[in-house]
Amino acid sequence: MITGSQCRAGRALVEVTRAKLATRSGVDETVIEQFERKLQLPEADAIAALEAALEALGAVFLPENGGGIGVRLKFTESEARRIARLEAEGGIVASDRVP
Repeated sequence: MITGSQCRAGRALVEVTRAKLATRSGVDETVIEQFERKLQLPEADAIAALEAALEALGAVFLPENGGGIGVRLKFTESEARRIARLEAEGGIVASDRVP
């Protein structure tokens, strides 16, 4: 389940207003505003609807992984193809860790 901060960040990343998110998710705009401002926690089904609507628009929500929760944009199809091509080139296998 996403947090209000993730909702606000996801909305900014996919460039959608609260009004448009309300229309797409079926959640009242006032509920979205209060959730994002941490004033009130909506019902679980409302949060799930917001998450699903934002994911359909291109947001990817990252769970707690030791470094904190987050949100990012999905890769486009062309970006995914380029990454797959680069990964299939072979070469020395190394750790993905950055020092």
